[in-house]
Amino acid sequence: MNKVLFFAHLRDAVGEDFLRLEAAGKTVAELKAELAGKYELPKMDTVMTAVNEEFAQDDETIQEGDEIAFIPPVSGG
Repeated sequence: MNKVLFFAHLRDAVGEDFLRLEAAGKTVAELKAELAGKYELPKMDTVMTAVNEEFAQDDETIQEGDEIAFIPPVSGG
């Protein structure tokens, strides 16, 4: 089981701070695509991903128990 955290507009779109789901064996890109389709998440290609609090690339494979966080770009004014 994996914990998947969402921030900013992604949290609003999902309606939860985090989900618990089976993501082990998938790449970050595969998980992004799956969640984008299920929750209609916008612009997942620009979202940064952290696995166990370390930034991860889209080709990284998720392991059992990993915590994944999706962090959209921040804009300031």
